[in-house]
Amino acid sequence: MDTPARLDTERPDPARPDPSKVQWGRVGSLVGGQAAVQLGSFALLIAMNWTAVQIGGTRAVTLLMLAATVPRALMLIFGGAVADALGPRFVLLRTTAARVVLLGVGAVVTANTGQLWPLVVIALVEGVLLGLAGPASGVLLPLFARGDQLARANSLYAMVLRVAPILGAPAGAFLITVGELWVAMLVGALTGAIWLGCLLHVTHGFVRPEPEPGVSLVKRSGDGFRLLARHPRLRWMFVAALCLDMAFSWPAEVALPLLVSERGWGVGAVGVVLAAFSVGALGSSAVGAAFAHRIPMFVRLVVTGAGLAAGILVMALMPSVVSLTAVAAGVGLLSGLNGPAIVTLYQQSAPEDRMGAAMSTLSLAGIGTAPVSIAVFSSLSLVLGVQSTWLLCGAIAFVSPFAAVMALRQPARAEEPAPVEPPVPAAV
Repeated sequence: MDTPARLDTERPDPARPDPSKVQWGRVGSLVGGQAAVQLGSFALLIAMNWTAVQIGGTRAVTLLMLAATVPRALMLIFGGAVADALGPRFVLLRTTAARVVLLGVGAVVTANTGQLWPLVVIALVEGVLLGLAGPASGVLLPLFARGDQLARANSLYAMVLRVAPILGAPAGAFLITVGELWVAMLVGALTGAIWLGCLLHVTHGFVRPEPEPGVSLVKRSGDGFRLLARHPRLRWMFVAALCLDMAFSWPAEVALPLLVSERGWGVGAVGVVLAAFSVGALGSSAVGAAFAHRIPMFVRLVVTGAGLAAGILVMALMPSVVSLTAVAAGVGLLSGLNGPAIVTLYQQSAPEDRMGAAMSTLSLAGIGTAPVSIAVFSSLSLVLGVQSTWLLCGAIAFVSPFAAVMALRQPARAEEPAPVEPPVPAAV
């Protein structure tokens, strides 16, 4: 196989944009479409969870969340192989269109029944579609922005991810209050249709990658892990992302309300602290969108990572809601720079023809760690207590900046070795 041919992955023509320029038209469509679909997705999530509570309580919500998250996590691995083999346009247009149809049909079904099973089926199928689409979405930005400009594009993209839950959660509560679940589902379908329209513009002119003879999708599904085994920079960046997400998931989702309850601060303190974190992260993401290319990678990655770890430690020790809120805002500020930096360096270091596989493993470091973090640290907290376990999470978070330093010391780009041609037998 001719190795350069594999670099002709699905991309616009010309294939390689000027590294000093950003295709802001496509980036704008990508970010705008994601803003719409993420807003609808979070609104639908709140509406579905609330409906499940009304139908069957805690068990119903647990079943619904498992149906949504487990297939998505599993399909992320396969989704990277599909994105590399078939190209992001092929994958995204079909999965997005299928999701629009799914939610449209779901709106009709849920309008005529009050049972749990339609919600579980919808969550399961949607999880499969989102898992397939996730790595393909991660392939797009490196095609439109390169070098330092990729950091700006990723920061802009991160802003959307920060805003979506802030606006989507109350929107979902409003929709379920003034209407029913089918209304929220219809909104999800409409925002998905907006995303589909944006994708038609974003991926216009893309061509399918050249097929690799004799390489199946099943075999390619392990490419992400093979990349980690072969390339030290990717491996260290994976460790950096994994440890930070592992250390932060349990404190944010479980320990915070427990700590607030233990200290008698009232449930409103949880909302205030999380809002402060989100506002801080949103602000620094905005700064990154404008100036990330002027901030050294060491600062965005290592310094902020160390600050995040220290912030997680300090949050467990704060004596008042005011001080805890202030530290949470600072942690959010650092997170808004650190997260896009991790994604940027990972994208810049991965082989171009295996970008989907690389992004699938990076997504697993985030999505896959949340349930593990909650299970492990919740069990430890029964023995160590909430505060001590929180401090342990902060200590684990310090592995992230160390791993980032190790990553920056490795070669900048992971290149796949060229296949070795079999020797030609000598003539007898």
